[in-house]
Amino acid sequence: MSAVSAISGSLVSIPVQAAPAAPARQAPLRLTRRGRFVFFGLPLVLLAVLVLSLSGFLNAPAKAADSAAELSLTPTVTVTVQPGESLWAIAGAVAPERDPRDVVADIVQLNNLGAARVIPGQQLYVPSK
Repeated sequence: MSAVSAISGSLVSIPVQAAPAAPARQAPLRLTRRGRFVFFGLPLVLLAVLVLSLSGFLNAPAKAADSAAELSLTPTVTVTVQPGESLWAIAGAVAPERDPRDVVADIVQLNNLGAARVIPGQQLYVPSK
């Protein structure tokens, strides 16, 4: 912009500088619900997944032995369940010197039984020691 002034009969153009504009003030950043989820929630979810993955990896069961030669086999006998017979009765008959609760637990573990119930005719592996 220029201002025109009349000095001694002649027109002279004098440039006029505009006052420096005040810097525009920006409004503070506001996040929407989706923005807050992305900014805070997504990293937290990823962190939780990472922690759970690592805890599962670190709590994995250990291997039983370094080689097959180090493994010991449990000596077993096969018993066929008779009508009216229970695991408790089988445990008492097979290993009378041991606590029947321990023998029943061993039978359940050896045969991958979900419960301590058996049916007549079922064949079970029973520890002989």
